[in-house]
Amino acid sequence: MIDTQNQPDYRNIPIDKVGIKGLKYPIKVLDKTTGLQSTVAQISMYVDLPHQCKGTHMSRFVEILHLFRPMVSLESLTNILEDMKKILGAHSSHIEITFPYFIEKQAPQTGSKGLMDYTCTIIGSSNGKTNTDIVLKVAVPVTSVCPCSKQISEYGAHNQRGEVLVSTRFKKFIWIEEIVNIVETSASCDIFSVLKREDEKFVTEKAYDNPKFVEDLARDVAKELMDDENIIWFSVSAENFESIHNHSAYAYIEKSAVTK
Repeated sequence: MIDTQNQPDYRNIPIDKVGIKGLKYPIKVLDKTTGLQSTVAQISMYVDLPHQCKGTHMSRFVEILHLFRPMVSLESLTNILEDMKKILGAHSSHIEITFPYFIEKQAPQTGSKGLMDYTCTIIGSSNGKTNTDIVLKVAVPVTSVCPCSKQISEYGAHNQRGEVLVSTRFKKFIWIEEIVNIVETSASCDIFSVLKREDEKFVTEKAYDNPKFVEDLARDVAKELMDDENIIWFSVSAENFESIHNHSAYAYIEKSAVTK
């Protein structure tokens, strides 16, 4: 049969990224407590396309993924990226894997157990000139109490839920749980899936006693990441979904090992 994708193209325009986007696929990721965790990811895979080529072979992306039945690790991502370049005849390859990651947490007073989900993304790229570039992104929900509101009010203070997004590049493996712990201990209070009355009293008072501006939250997370010699680059974005405003408060910090 005629291979239409392999026909020449005469427009002389290369394509930076071409491939598949939004494929849902079961994966396994390393879990610090249980060893492995099964989840379902949304995966995008791309390669570059030279100007003379009409198209790429979309089905081969899924075939490559299926060969690995991916256990997501630095080694497996590197192998997938290299196979994408080899099988599809590309100079560069890219993969994005987004998935919910679950951590069991106990309520602070009663010990009631529940699962918290954190949205994680692993982005891998290979251009054939340098080592494979891997970025881990972790989104962590938090609680914040406004220091200004607490200072000026005769009683109470406005509080809200927020989200901290941490992106990292690192020398060696880093646990998702480590990133989550850094963020949750930097917030006014962390968030739980199960809270009894005693727990609700505890987290309300803990947050009130530990007010944080969005700037404080971003800086406190950044300080912990800067002190970690394993991390060579990071970005931190903190967003508070304000309870008394119709907008969010936002702060962003980006650092590399050069500026540590």
